[in-house]
Amino acid sequence: MSDMNTAQGGGWRGMLGEFLPGGRMSGVAVTVLGLYLFICLLLGMYWSIAPEPFDVRARAAEYAAADNRQVVTGSVTTAALMGVMDTLLTKPGGYTHNDIFPPGVWLDNMPNWEYGVLIQSRDLVRALREVLSRSQSQSTEDVDLVMAEPRFNFNSDSWALPASESEYRDGLKYVRRYFDRLSEVDSPDAQFYARADNLRYWLATVNTRLGSLSQRLSASVGKRRINTDLAGDGSATQSTTTSAELDVTTPWMKIDDVFYEARGTAWALIQFLRAAEVDFAEVLAKKNAQVSLQQIIRELEGTQEAVWSPMILNGSGFGLLANHSLVMASYISRANAAIIDLRDLLSQG
Repeated sequence: MSDMNTAQGGGWRGMLGEFLPGGRMSGVAVTVLGLYLFICLLLGMYWSIAPEPFDVRARAAEYAAADNRQVVTGSVTTAALMGVMDTLLTKPGGYTHNDIFPPGVWLDNMPNWEYGVLIQSRDLVRALREVLSRSQSQSTEDVDLVMAEPRFNFNSDSWALPASESEYRDGLKYVRRYFDRLSEVDSPDAQFYARADNLRYWLATVNTRLGSLSQRLSASVGKRRINTDLAGDGSATQSTTTSAELDVTTPWMKIDDVFYEARGTAWALIQFLRAAEVDFAEVLAKKNAQVSLQQIIRELEGTQEAVWSPMILNGSGFGLLANHSLVMASYISRANAAIIDLRDLLSQG
């Protein structure tokens, strides 16, 4: 019996000892390994805390003062983009989506939060390049935004050669140059056109992103959906035939991923919409649409409430346990519906 206890007690030490010089697991090595894992656990918990929102007006004034510039039309939106990307790269733990070492490689929630933020930043920089900085479809693109957009669209999980962070920092440099050039009176080649049609263009992209997120969140409980892909057009066709009913279910292991991606998406959008409220103030006032935009922001702020559960619960719709994904989907859907109303309002004369 004593031999068996000795074998059981030393089994895991023996296995670990195979990876140590001399093939023996010392008490010091066990202590060091335990301390390392404990520190990684604490760091992982700290790195998983989402950053607080920032004041977009103050951030624009800060960037402008640093280079002795003035805040002009478009400065706040551009500063919001810079502030969001800077937060993504410099928050505690930095950018973790491409980490290959502990504790970053063990994290799950924060990398998905970062991905949501990144997608919204990519959409905004594309809108800046394609419409917000151009007076018409035949005008030339801004030279700095042409360089910034592909860098923001670089692979999100590249660890080296080059690392994702280095590409995003390069993109930030070009956006910063565009920001500085906006207030140059002697060289007015950098512009930001705060027009209703330009705002509608960007909001259309936001619309599709939130619609997709809402569906993925709602599918946490699984449901059968009638196929409406070709509804409204009797002559419409599609590449391959699909069933009349579709089984829409988010995989169980992906439920928390979608939840935190939605939180990151909403966090970034809150900053961008607050900036649009400033730069498009006259357009919104003319359409009497300020309250509509503020309501969208209010709905998105609801997605940032603290999650008191240690894990994302996935109860049935009317079951005993909460379903955090359905709650998130409710906020996202209401914000999305309000965006549709705002776009319709902006299209009116």
